[in-house]
Amino acid sequence: MWALLVRYLASARALGTLLVAGSLLATLVALLLPLETFGGARSLDAAREGWEDDGRGTLSTPYGPLSARDRDFVRKVRLAGLWELPAGRQAQERGNRASVRKAGSHLVEGHTELDRRAVRAGRALGIDLPNQPTAQQRGWLGRMARAKGDAYERCFATLLRRAHGKVFALIGLVRDKTRNTMVRSLATRTNAVVLDHITVLEDTGLVDFGALDG
Repeated sequence: MWALLVRYLASARALGTLLVAGSLLATLVALLLPLETFGGARSLDAAREGWEDDGRGTLSTPYGPLSARDRDFVRKVRLAGLWELPAGRQAQERGNRASVRKAGSHLVEGHTELDRRAVRAGRALGIDLPNQPTAQQRGWLGRMARAKGDAYERCFATLLRRAHGKVFALIGLVRDKTRNTMVRSLATRTNAVVLDHITVLEDTGLVDFGALDG
């Protein structure tokens, strides 16, 4: 009798363990399935790589396949010009140091060209482009407008250097992965311009490198 009771209890424990394990597995599947089904995993990958997925997938164009990452890159080039052009003009006018005025001139020259290229790409590829800076970018322009003298120049150099650094990795990713010839051409030129801007901003000697990750 005791042997039967022991076997019964052992079987009950085993069954209970299986039920618990099955419940945990079902919960895990329920949590993961919506991510895969609705593109959540793709959106998470996009966020980690610094771009936003518009959910339209890859489209066919005369210049080759156009991915969501390609479209977001063109939009980001346009957005950069919408706030960095005014920032560059402001530095040309307000900079006390020649190096700050030089950086401003490079920003104006570079983003005038890139903005023209981005608008052309947007029209050719059917990409809707922004026409005003984001709220965050307007906030940066406001910070610079309120700053005075040396504080202004340091604010300008650090904010612009940080912005260029954040987009630099995305430029390389797009240049490497895109199959669209127009986007590839834009990425190639953007890479050169952004590297030039990073260099002249650092040459001011005013960049707060400790604040670049903020």
